[in-house]
Amino acid sequence: MTTPTDIPETPAPVAVVRGESVTELPQDLYIPPDALEVFLETFQGPLDLLLYLIRKQNLDILDIPIAEVTRQYMVYVELMQAVRLELAAEYLVMAAMLAEIKSRMLLPRPAGEEGEEADPRAELIRRLQEYERYRNAAESIDNLPRVGREVHLVVIENDHPPVKRIEPNVSLFDLLDAFKEVLVRAELYRHHRVQLEPLSVRERMTRILAKINSEAFVRFEEMFDLPEGRRGLVVTFMAILELLKESLIVVVQQEPYAPIHLKAAA
Repeated sequence: MTTPTDIPETPAPVAVVRGESVTELPQDLYIPPDALEVFLETFQGPLDLLLYLIRKQNLDILDIPIAEVTRQYMVYVELMQAVRLELAAEYLVMAAMLAEIKSRMLLPRPAGEEGEEADPRAELIRRLQEYERYRNAAESIDNLPRVGREVHLVVIENDHPPVKRIEPNVSLFDLLDAFKEVLVRAELYRHHRVQLEPLSVRERMTRILAKINSEAFVRFEEMFDLPEGRRGLVVTFMAILELLKESLIVVVQQEPYAPIHLKAAA
C-alpha cells in the first residue's frame, strides 16, 4: 500500500509550447537584454516631471510639500535609470537640488534683509511657474491653425486693374425686335384648331419666375412656348414687361444685336 507521500509530485509547467507543457527551461535558452521594455510617460525634462507630480495630486505650487514630492521624484528617476540611462544625468541634477532644498528646510532658516525668513523653495517655485507659462504658451501656439504659421498662402496681386466692360442697355425696341423673331418662329406652328383657354398675366409671371433664378441667365426665347400660339406668346410677353416694371427680373444684352438674356433680380 502506497501513501500519498510516496507518489512523486509532477512539477508545474513553466510554459506551454505548441500544446505541450514545458516543466524546465532549456539550458541554452537566450533572452536578449532588451527583450523587455518598460515605457513610462514621456517628460520634456525634470521641471516637466516635477510639474506633473504636483498637478497629479492637486498640490499648491506655492506651498510644495518638498519631502513627498522628492520621494515620488526619486521613484521616477530610479525607473528611468533602469530603462533609459541617457536621461538620468539631468534628472539627477534636479534630484540633488530637491535633496538640498529638503535639507535646508530642516535647518533653521536665516532671517532676510526685511526680517522675513527666506523660503528655500522660492527659486524652484519661480522656475516651475515660468516653465508652466512657457509650456502653456507652446501648447496654445500648437493648437493654432497651420495656415499663417507653418503653411503660407501665396497671393499674387495684379498691378493692372481689371477692365470693366460696360454692358449695353436693353431698350424697349430691342425687346420688340426679339419678340418679332419669336412671332415669326411661331408662324411655323400655326394650326386651324380653335380652342379657347383662359390666360392670366399674373399666372404667367409666376411661371416665368419659377423658370429663372438670380444665379444664371436664361435666353429670352426660352421663356416662350411656341405651340401656345399668338395669344399665349402675347401673354408671356406682357408678363415679362410686368416683371420688368416691378423690377423682379433683369434683362441683359452683351452687345448690340446679340441674344437677349434675363434672370431674376437679386
